[in-house]
Amino acid sequence: MKNIKKITPQVGLRRMFLVVLDAALILFSFYFALLLRADGAVEAAWWPHNRALLYENLPWITALYLISFLVGGLYSILWKYAGERDLIRLAGMIAVPTAVVYFVNHGLIHGVLFDSANAMAAVLIFLLVGGSRLAWRLFLNHPIGERVRGVPSKDPNRPVLIVGAGEAGAWAINVCKSNESYGHPVAAVDDDPAKFGQTIHGVPVRGTLEQIPQVCERYNIHSIIIAIPTLQGSRLNHVIDLCVSTHCAVQILSDPQLVGTGAPQQNAFRELNTADFLSREEVTLDMEQISGYLTGKTVLVTGGGGSIGSELCRQVMRFQPGKLLIFDIYENCAYELLMELQQKYGRDIPVTVLIGSIRDKKRLDEVFETYHPTVVFHAAAHKHVPLMEVSPAEAVKNNVLGTKNLLTSASEHGVERFVQLSTDKAVNPTSVMGCTKRLCEMLIQTFSQATSMTCVAVRFGNVLGSHGSVIPLFEEQIKRGGPVTITHPDIVRYFMTITEAAQLVLQAGGLAKGGSIYVLDMGEPVKIMDLANRLIRFYGYEPGVNMQVKVTGLRPGEKLYEELLMDSEQDKMAKTAHNKIFIAPPMQIDLEKFYTDLQRLKESARHNSDEVVDVLQEMVPTYHPNRRVRADHTVVAATGNTALFSQEEIAQKLRETEHPAEEG
Repeated sequence: MKNIKKITPQVGLRRMFLVVLDAALILFSFYFALLLRADGAVEAAWWPHNRALLYENLPWITALYLISFLVGGLYSILWKYAGERDLIRLAGMIAVPTAVVYFVNHGLIHGVLFDSANAMAAVLIFLLVGGSRLAWRLFLNHPIGERVRGVPSKDPNRPVLIVGAGEAGAWAINVCKSNESYGHPVAAVDDDPAKFGQTIHGVPVRGTLEQIPQVCERYNIHSIIIAIPTLQGSRLNHVIDLCVSTHCAVQILSDPQLVGTGAPQQNAFRELNTADFLSREEVTLDMEQISGYLTGKTVLVTGGGGSIGSELCRQVMRFQPGKLLIFDIYENCAYELLMELQQKYGRDIPVTVLIGSIRDKKRLDEVFETYHPTVVFHAAAHKHVPLMEVSPAEAVKNNVLGTKNLLTSASEHGVERFVQLSTDKAVNPTSVMGCTKRLCEMLIQTFSQATSMTCVAVRFGNVLGSHGSVIPLFEEQIKRGGPVTITHPDIVRYFMTITEAAQLVLQAGGLAKGGSIYVLDMGEPVKIMDLANRLIRFYGYEPGVNMQVKVTGLRPGEKLYEELLMDSEQDKMAKTAHNKIFIAPPMQIDLEKFYTDLQRLKESARHNSDEVVDVLQEMVPTYHPNRRVRADHTVVAATGNTALFSQEEIAQKLRETEHPAEEG
């Protein structure tokens, strides 16, 4: 049984008052409309007759309008936040009883003046009922009304700058004026010269986006609200940097689709997050192509409870699969994802959580025999670089042998399409994890040659916000008061949002050319020192001043520069139909030798020893391990772990990121 919301006595009295008020307004509107239609000729012979008809029918007419208001939800609208949609809604509530009165008059009443007066009365009701709400709203927002309500006056020391003077900016200003908790808008900025010097809801446009720091200083701005929904990529990054440099609190539209709606805007804005200030251009997808291989199909996602796997599941659900299978060894994350999907799409969605390990071939066979998936996204893997240096055998068992198990079961049970998630760490690897992922790419190509199953791998860099990524670590360190630790001042990485990565993986699956290694366009690499500085300033600190940066040295398996392409792949990339997806040239693999070596690798992985690393080196000649095992069995980087920097050197690196040397 659904819970019925209780109406408090205060709300009940308010609604009763509004019903009485509206009844009076309806009565007045009809009488005044009839008077207007008669052009004041109340002495005419036909006036008493029509007035009598009006008096006779007003009770049921008034009741009809009030019923329409009640059914239409007029008395549940929070007019403090009302907008255009609510006025349109009110017009609909008036139109229905107006039409009823028209037909009743024509069929039963036959009033000479009553018919035309009905139309004028409808207009008057709209103006008076809507106007009464507007007047009340204006009163509530007026200083006198705020004093009557006991609302504390807006703090003049919390002035707000609105970035954007378009529709979203105007909406943001109205939201701020309706909710004092956001502060008091005193100025706006926009790059449209035509708007300079103009006012939006009383707020003047005082400069361009580039002048944000100057405007903030001039008006003693406390907080900034970015209200330009179309701002993306490098342009958004630049604007955020300008805002953060002012040390003001910065917010952004929580949902651009709310702009212009009349819904209560309690959460109209949100704090910035790392995905915002490392924003990338929005991905354009070929929806028809993706739907062609997902809609109505049974889709299996291994590692479906993980960061990327769960986002893949969310994106797959957009295309209405016949069934989604979430396969993971960890039940908690998978269960939470199931609850999330059920809340969004309903409890009867075709989603099944399956617990198991890709190491277990028999369990995989059971899954394929029971559910018959036609599409597989393989996201299950051990991916933490330093941990896999300590446990190389486990990395081999899971990443390599587990992938082989999955490919074998999939090919034996009629899977049409297999998409393997790879990493830039597979290119010229220096880590066990990266090397195992390189072997997974090789497995994809061997199965593509030996089976009818379309097998592809998708190679991309670091994903913002994924488990074990650097950004959550930095955020935690900053919140603890520092220091922020980086392994080397010159280290660089490629970054992509989880959503972008998942969407491009789906798109690559649609392109699916057997044996292909698809390489995603990761944009420009990001220097980790720069990233740390931006995050520190994002939280209101200054690097090296009130937030220390500490260089700890490279970790085992880590390298300074990630690469998306092998040396042999350079200048040999093929374009695809999608501008952010490319194809690496195929590898030449001796199948007999590869599978012989794979058996040796399997035997070596029975024990966690350096023999595993030796076999990996033989199988992947481009693998150059950055690891050294100490006498106490701890694993450290072979290079870089002792490259500690003095405070003066770190300060110099910080200055270099602030003022990089000009080229040429």
